[in-house]
Amino acid sequence: MPSKRRLRWLALPLGTAAAVLLAGCTSTQLHGFLPGFEDADAPPATNHTEMVAALWTNSWVVLLIVGLITWGLMLWAMIAYRRRKGQTGLPVQLRYNMPIEIFYTVVPLILVAGMFSFTARDQTILETQDQNPDVSVTAIGKQWSWDFQYNGEASDNSDAVWSMGTQAQPDKSGNVDQDALPTLYLPVNESVRIDLESRDVAHSFWIIDFLYKKDLYIGRDNSWSFTPTREGTYQGKCAELCGEYHSAMLFRVKVVSADEYQQHLDELRAEGNTGDITDAYDRLGNEPGTGAQNEGEN
Repeated sequence: MPSKRRLRWLALPLGTAAAVLLAGCTSTQLHGFLPGFEDADAPPATNHTEMVAALWTNSWVVLLIVGLITWGLMLWAMIAYRRRKGQTGLPVQLRYNMPIEIFYTVVPLILVAGMFSFTARDQTILETQDQNPDVSVTAIGKQWSWDFQYNGEASDNSDAVWSMGTQAQPDKSGNVDQDALPTLYLPVNESVRIDLESRDVAHSFWIIDFLYKKDLYIGRDNSWSFTPTREGTYQGKCAELCGEYHSAMLFRVKVVSADEYQQHLDELRAEGNTGDITDAYDRLGNEPGTGAQNEGEN
């Protein structure tokens, strides 16, 4: 009875301390230090961002709890059963303990099955492609930059508009002019489907704050469907080693209002960047320091 009382008195301060610590956590800490959660009052970047962060954070919480229990049992066994009273020399060596063997075989299987089921559930949602999105975009990876084509409603993409990107050109200090990077515009709170294509080698399309990336392969086109839910400018990069200037394969994403998005499309149309972008605009040859080529030389 006294031991139960002591446990109750111990649980109270421990619970209070845990509540205080959790209350003092920032939004970034509560989301497992993932990017995109610096502002607690701002909504997630996409309709899937919170789900990805929850999967990551909850997995770590479970693993840490399992780790603490395991380390605690190991330390307790090492101290409590270090030596029996009056025993000298080596203790009796046991080959195995069947209940314990069953326990540490079954528990990991349950943990793996649980994590697999939650991952499979979320992956199914992430990989379900919107067949009738509000906005359809084709992102084309090339060594070492990105082209973006905003597909219209025509089946032959005759009403599409596009922008071509050139790779990042760092100055002597390694600084990159962000305004010169290829920029993908997306309207906020409208469903988006991005079809991913590669012109040459394997690339990976990664918008960091969106907490997701998709690979690009020759001969196999990937797609990604989501809804941007927060206006702002986000950093993107290729996350697959794709050659000498892989680190310069940067881009930006601007999530803007519907009016600003339409204005950007009108600007591209006024520049003559209309129709289906073709393979004539292929792999770049402008290595850093040599300057960008003209469009007809790509």
